[in-house]
This record gives sequence, structure tokens and C-alpha cells, in this order.
Amino acid sequence: MTSPSATLQASAAATGRPPRVTLLVASAATLLVLMNYTAPLATLRDIGASLDLGHAAVTWTLNGVPLGLAALSLAAGSVADDYGRKRVFLVGLGVLAAAMVGGAMAPTATVFVVARVVQGAASAALLASSLGLIAHAHPDGHARLRATTVWGATVSAGIAVGPIVAAAPVPGGWRTAYVVFAVLGVVIAGIGAVVLDESRAPVRRRFDGLGVTTLGLGLSALFTALIQVRDGVTVSAVVFAVAAVALLGGFVLAEWRGREPMLDLRLFARRDFVAATVGALATGVAVIGFFSYLPTLMQQGLGLSAMSTALLSSLWAGIAFVVALEVRRLARHWPGWAIVSAGLGLSAVGTVALLGFLDAGSWQRLLPGLVVAGVGSGLVNGILPRLAVDSVPPRSAAMGSGANSAARYVGAAIGVAVAVAVVGAAGPDLSHATDVMLMTGAALAAVSALLMLLLRDRRR
Repeated sequence: MTSPSATLQASAAATGRPPRVTLLVASAATLLVLMNYTAPLATLRDIGASLDLGHAAVTWTLNGVPLGLAALSLAAGSVADDYGRKRVFLVGLGVLAAAMVGGAMAPTATVFVVARVVQGAASAALLASSLGLIAHAHPDGHARLRATTVWGATVSAGIAVGPIVAAAPVPGGWRTAYVVFAVLGVVIAGIGAVVLDESRAPVRRRFDGLGVTTLGLGLSALFTALIQVRDGVTVSAVVFAVAAVALLGGFVLAEWRGREPMLDLRLFARRDFVAATVGALATGVAVIGFFSYLPTLMQQGLGLSAMSTALLSSLWAGIAFVVALEVRRLARHWPGWAIVSAGLGLSAVGTVALLGFLDAGSWQRLLPGLVVAGVGSGLVNGILPRLAVDSVPPRSAAMGSGANSAARYVGAAIGVAVAVAVVGAAGPDLSHATDVMLMTGAALAAVSALLMLLLRDRRR
């Protein structure tokens, strides 16, 4: 009987195209997704002034893309496996470009937030299908490690570049960035249509409409409840929380009883899959979520310009990019769970080092913490893509990447909501409130690092 790995090797060889072509195009799309994701981080004040954003709208602006990503990452992974990874990749780029144009032309906060959610949904298709394409083109273990490390590094690169592009002093301000992103999306789609090879799972499954609906509505209700809690435990917040529990419970039941679920719950019997999913969730909550709101506090507290804020944020992300590229060397000697644990631990240390920067009144006070946290983030970003595809059978590569992306961005949206709520609840002193938020993020990262130790595979 032919092994799945041998089948993949034969398929790749038959195309005649070097695997690095697939890696280049998939990584370019991932870079674009993260540039778009982080574009508002340094320009949130300008967007707020232009669209008259209230506190809730600010949180939804930051959480729009994570919501779309979280809601559709699982579905995108399964659809990519079943209907073709290249097809989903190209459709995702087209929808993303259209939604970017919609964001650039948005006349109101509501339209902008809706555009961001659609961008997130398209981004889910791109991330799940791109990692599936890479896994198919690189069936060998060592080659896959190098490829997924590069792909993971582009996540950090996009986080670094996105705010700088958005903050550039050009006519049209922040709106121009979305037009530029849309053009890049069209270019990448054109190249991908020519050079990418189609791949899919051997057996097609039915689309899990019930799972998509319950998950999407459940996450929407959860995020709404978290946002409303900022104003206290109101009746509407409780109603949304109860709805979230019911809908997400319905999702679990639908996946458990469904014959062809978009998330095979049997994967949770695999210790490596649990570790990869928990690591992604923890990274989203403790790192992505809190560091998404930090630039806004830097601007408010230090009076920095959008470009200065973008450059400081890019220091953290740029270091993460460099470190992520080198993770493959470390992975030859360390198991994946250990790298994730070390990365989360360093993120906790770096976040603690940021304490007191507003009291000091100096952006230089941020530098040591951003460097250390950047190293931690790079370790996690560099290894999670490898864990995502290695923790599932080869036929379910896109499902594995979809589950990992969903966990990461569910965590990111929760992290943003928690960060905003903590700052709001800590009192009117912005410096004190920022320190409370940072301590909360550091504690979450430290606990997550310890949790990864408990989830380690003791056979390795």
C-alpha cells in the first residue's frame, strides 16, 4: 500500500514546479493578510476621528478581522481539503481585495467594521489553504520544517510592515493603505492562478453548514458579551453570554454527532494536536490580543505620531520575524511544545519589562521589553505552523492549519476585549490602567507557558 507521504511526493514531482514557488506565493498572501490585520494598530486614532468611533466600535475595529478568521478558519480548512486548496486560495484573495476596497470607502463605523469582518473571513480561507498548499508541496519532514518556518516568519513580517504602510503620510491617509493592499491581493492572485498546482484530500466530504453557523454566531455572541462587560454586568451582556454558551455548545454537539464534521473531535485524543491548539489559543489571548491594544495606549499616553507608534510596534514584530526564521535550527534539538513554552515565557518577561513606561514618559523605556517579547513571539510564530500540520494526518493538513488559526484568532479577539475591559475598569489614571493591563497579559502568558509543560509528550 502506498503511504500518504509517497503519494504526495509523486504528485509534487509530476508537476515539475519547484516547491519554493508554492512557498513564495503562499507566504506573500500570508504577509498581505497580516499587513491588513495590523493596519489599524497605529492609525486607530485617525480612524476613530474619521468615522467617529465610540469605545465599542474601537474594540470591534480591532476584533473585526479576528472574528472573521476565528469563525471561518475551520470551515476554510475543510473546504480547502475537499474542494481544492488552490481554488480556495484564489477565491480568498478575490474576496479579501474587494473587502479592502470596501473598507477604504467606508462612510461609517458600521460599514468599516463589516468590511473588517469580511476581510477576516477571506483571510481565514487564505491562511488555511496556503498552509495546506505548502504541506502538500513539502511532504518531506525536513523540507516541511523549513517551509513552515518561513511561512510562520511571514506572520511576524506582516505584523511589522502593516502599521508602517498604514501610517505612511500619503494623500487619503489610512484609507490609501487599503487600496494598496487590494492591488497587492489582485497581483498575488494573478501569479497564483498561473504557478500554483491544485491539491485536495482524496475523499470529498459534505459542507458542515450547521457547524459553520453555530460557531460563527456563537463567537459573535461571545465577543459582544465581552465588549459589553466593559460597561458592567448588564442584562444584554448576560443574554449574549448565555447565547454564546448555547451556540458554542451546539457547535460541539454538531461536530460530535456529524458524520463529516469540519473539525474532527477525535483529533483531541492526540496530545500533539491539543498542545498545538492550546499554544495557538494562548498566543492569541496573551500576546496578539494585548499587543494589539498596546499601540493605542502608547499614542494616548506618550503623544506619539502614528508613524512613531508604527515603528515601535514594528520593532517587536521585526525581531519576531528574524527569530522565527531561525526556529528550524532550534527545532532540530527541542520539541515543539518546549519552543512554544519558552516563547510564551519570554513574552511574559518582556511584558513585565514594559511596566511603568507611561510614568517614565519616554518611548525609550519600551525598548528592552519589546525586544524580549519579540524574541518570544518569534519562537511561537516559527513553530506553531509546523505543529499545526504535523499534529494531524496528511489528508487533513488544511483542517489542522484551520483549527490552529481558529484557536489563535479566537484568542486574539478575546485578548483585545479583555485588554480594553481591564483598562476601562482600572480607573481614570491611564498609567495605572496600562500597568494593570500589562500585568494581566504577563500573567496569562506565564500561566500558558506552564500549561504547555503539562501538555508535553512525555514519550519524547
